[in-house]
Order: sequence, then C-alpha cells, then structure tokens
Amino acid sequence: MSTIHPIVDQVTRRIRARSAASRAAYLEQVDAMAARPPGAQSMGCANVAHAFAGIPGRDRIRIVEEKAPNVAIVTAYNDVLSAHAPLAHYPEVLKDEARRLGATAQVAGGVPAMCDGVTQGAPGMELSLFSRDAIAMGAAIALSHDVFDAALMLGVCDKIVPGLLTGALHFGHLPTVFVPAGPMTSGLSNGDKAKVREQAAQGLVGRKELLAAESAAYHGEGTCTFYGTANSNQMLLEAMGLHVPGTAFINPGDDQRELLTREAMRTVLDITKNRRFAPIGHVVDERCIVNAMVALLATGGSTNHLIHWVAVARAAGITIDWDDFSDLSAVVPLLARVYPNGSADVNQFQAAGGPGYVIGQLLQAGLMHGDVLTVRGPGLKAFACIPTVQAGQLAWHEAAVSGDLSVLRPASAPFSATGGLKLLSGNLGRSVIKVSAVPEDRHVIEAPARVFDSQDDLQQAFKAGELDRDVVCVVRWQGPRANGMPELHKLTPPLAVLQGKGYQVALVTDGRMSGASGKVPAAIHVSPEACVGGPLARLRDGDLVRLDAVAGTLAVLVSEEQWQQRTAATLPPALRQANGRGFGRELFAGFRRHALSAEEGACTWINND
Repeated sequence: MSTIHPIVDQVTRRIRARSAASRAAYLEQVDAMAARPPGAQSMGCANVAHAFAGIPGRDRIRIVEEKAPNVAIVTAYNDVLSAHAPLAHYPEVLKDEARRLGATAQVAGGVPAMCDGVTQGAPGMELSLFSRDAIAMGAAIALSHDVFDAALMLGVCDKIVPGLLTGALHFGHLPTVFVPAGPMTSGLSNGDKAKVREQAAQGLVGRKELLAAESAAYHGEGTCTFYGTANSNQMLLEAMGLHVPGTAFINPGDDQRELLTREAMRTVLDITKNRRFAPIGHVVDERCIVNAMVALLATGGSTNHLIHWVAVARAAGITIDWDDFSDLSAVVPLLARVYPNGSADVNQFQAAGGPGYVIGQLLQAGLMHGDVLTVRGPGLKAFACIPTVQAGQLAWHEAAVSGDLSVLRPASAPFSATGGLKLLSGNLGRSVIKVSAVPEDRHVIEAPARVFDSQDDLQQAFKAGELDRDVVCVVRWQGPRANGMPELHKLTPPLAVLQGKGYQVALVTDGRMSGASGKVPAAIHVSPEACVGGPLARLRDGDLVRLDAVAGTLAVLVSEEQWQQRTAATLPPALRQANGRGFGRELFAGFRRHALSAEEGACTWINND
C-alpha cells in the first residue's frame, strides 16, 4: 500500500477537524443505538406479534425463539425505471439465501424511485432532487420498525442511492450492504444518439426517427449505459466499500448477477452472525467520503454528486464542500474515458477493468485511503478485484491490467493529470463545470449574456434563430428554493448545435445538468441561487460574461461600482406560482422553503434552529 498523497491527507485532515463536533455527536447516537438489546427481544409481545404476523411460521420461530438475525430489505423497485425492474424478484432470492443460512429477511418497505429520463423537461422533473430526501425519509420509516439486525438497500439510479444511503446513515448502528441491478446491455451508441438529438433540434429529423434512436439506446432492463449519475453512484459505492466487490456493472441477465445478489445477503449475515464490527455509521467515516470523492474525480463522474455526497456526508456528521472537491481534483488524475467524457459506454468500462481497476490504481498511487473499514472487513484492497464464476461459485481476481487503454489508463499514464471537475468562482458566485467532457479549446468562453427565466424560453429563442451568435446563455430561477433545481438536459442539443456552427457558446445556470452535460461548457449549480438574491439576479442581456475553466473563474465584466449599484431582479410572481402548482408540486412547498444551497447539499432535513 502506497503512502497517502499529501493533498489527499491534508483534505481528509481538514474535513475531520471541521467535522469533529458533529461527527462525535453522530457516533455517540450510533453507539447508543447499537448498545440496546435487539428489538425483537426487547419489544412488548403485541409489538412482536404485529411485526411477524405475516411471515411463515418457521421464520417466526427463527426470530422469536432461536433469536436468529433478521435482515431488513428496503427496495426501490418499480418497473417504470429500467434499472429497477430487475429488483422485482430480488426479495425472494434474498429471503431464500437468508433461510439457507439460518436467518430471516423481511421487506421492511419500499421507497419512491422516479426516472429523470422520463421527466426531463417536464414539470415532474421539479420533484427529482427533492425525491432524494423523500427516499431517505421512506428508508427511515421502513427501518423504524426496529426489528432488524442488518439491512440490504436495493436501488441504483440518480437520487435513489444517495437517498437510501442518507436514510441508512440515520440508522448507522445497522450493518448495511447495497445491492444494485447493473447496466443494460449496449444498444445504439451514446454518440450516435446525441447526433440524432442534435438533428432533431435543427428540424432535420422528425419524432419518428428520434423515437427510434432513443428506443435503440434505451432498450432493456438495467441502467442507461452512459456514465451519468446512476452509474457514478455505483462507482462511489464500490469506492466506499458498501457493495459486494465488483457488483456494480454486471448486467441484469448475466450468470453472475444472482450469485452476487446472494453474496450480499451472505456478506451482511457474516457481519451479524460473526459479530464482525461494520455498522454503516462507522464504515462511512471521513476517509470513506474522501475515497468516494476521489473515485468520482478519477472517472469524470456526474456533477450531481457535488450536491448528493455533500448531503450524504452530512447524514454521517461530516461536512465537506466544493473547495475539498477542487483541491482533490488538482491532484487526482483522470483514469477513465466513458461517455460523455469519451465514446465508450459503461459496459466497455467494465470490460476494461471497471471499478476494480480504478480502485487498484488509485490505491497504488496513494490517492485513496486503503486502511478503511468495509462491509467485507478491514481494508479496501478487496475492492480492487473483479468477480468471476468458477464451478458455479464466485471468485475474485486482481484487476491488474487495463483491458482497453482507450477506456482505462493506469495512474502513471492518465488521460489527464487532474480530475474531471473544476470549481469556478467570481462575482457571479460559485459553480462547477465538468471540464473532462469539454474540448480544451472551449475551456474559456467570453461572450455577451442572454438571460432567460426558464429553459422553455431558451428553446424558443433557439428555434427563432435569436441565438445564432457568440453567446453565454444564462438560465436562472432553477435553484432548490426556486423550483427544486431540475436538470436541464433538454438544453444540450440546441447549445451543441450552436457550438457546432462555430459559435462561442456556454451555459450558466443555478440549475443542474448532471453527468450528461456533454461537450458544451456549462457553469452549473451557481450559488447562491438567483431566488435568494444571488448574483445571477443582477445579470442583464448584453453583459459580457467570462467563463474561464483554466483560471477557475466565472465573472461578469462590468465595473465593481456598476455591479454593486444594480438592483437584483426577483422571481416573477407568475413563475413562482407556476412552480408550486400541479404534478404534486404543492406537496413540496416545505422542501423548497427550507432547502439549503446546492453547495450545502440542497438538504431539506437539516435543523437550523
């Protein structure tokens, strides 16, 4: 194991110092919960009878009389999400494996899981970010029955994993393993899909052709095959030691998948039956969080995790910020080229060595903490391996060599010496950009601003030909407090068309673009958001804006005196009203009112009293 890199060590130490009081309070609560007698043995008889009335009699005997471990299954199953459809049969598989091992398992509850691909550009997308906290609450409700010795979390996609992880950390005394379903097999390439989208934006192809392309890309069970938030989730869970090693990117129909699912039950029962110390509240410590951040940067993962993992860390009593990401990005090399950072899809990433190769390289380079606690025991080395099946049994081997240097490279010869994300700051606030997806000749854009109050307004201006010039498109009123901070994927095709015509084009927004932001430079998550008087509220059409991803700045080029004298615009009353009506948005008024900033994780559950 290599000596830890000095910057990684420095960032970890300052996170630990910053979080000392809150982490200590968190662990005190976790340890107090762990010290109690098991719920099934301490509850009243009526409580126990209610908890186990619906399970087979033999299972009831195991729990009540034999005091066997009882594992909670919290599932995000639905068959609207292709990634979650395979989870339908997982509970029965897991219960069967538990019985084989002399234990029991119950589906403690389900959590909502929405698909951002379905809701992109639609009002439902304004519930997306907040669904993360609703999922955390759902997981907490499931586990609140307090009759469980451990937990398995079944979920894959964008907000679902951060939500499940946040909920699990509020029951940090329980050993917890995450159970994914894997990516769909490769269909139409992401690059070809993007071309058809751009053609549709120009009116060169119609709905029939566009739907055919989209259906060829998204064609079966499993996650989407680009390296967006869903697949980044899985990479981060591997780096945190919360999966069975190598589970992330095995396709749903692969022979290994059921074996790995059963192995998750064996893993969590190994912890409980053998009294091996691995409660999730202790597994997820400052080193674990830094490992996740490093893995994100090394693979050019989704920008959404600069929000989500801030929230996850908070749930464990740990405070991280964008400066931490920025300092790590300066020393963490980019080891992977997966769409939108390259042409390969996630199946090619897995074939080249996947998470096992990345983690092994980062450990060798001293860029990850190897001395962490994981669900498989002490040390992260087990997660630098790839699972295989030998004589019907799982086996693991070290991922020592890249299977495709165009997709995965060693830390000694990376695609880039620095990570895929960059912090931007200046008189327009703080924001982030995914530079790994943007051509180097587009890392600096200076052009007049065109300010929009909605993504629909930008689309209309594009169709009217009003944006055929050098332009920085500013879409404001898209932050958590304004409308729930939706992703703005629908803007990528028109902006890419403008860039393809040779114009200098950039997007600046207090909204999100996630891991599919693509080749157009986009300063996203601008904080503070316009809705609370942030700098974007002062911008006007024609202001010269400079986005400089080399220097790390985002600024409007007006005199300081003129800038300070400007009156900030306010969220138009009609827009505010529209943001809170229909599609269930009324139910999330409290979420919008109490949401923290993007850099603070957009959390809605933090008590600020």
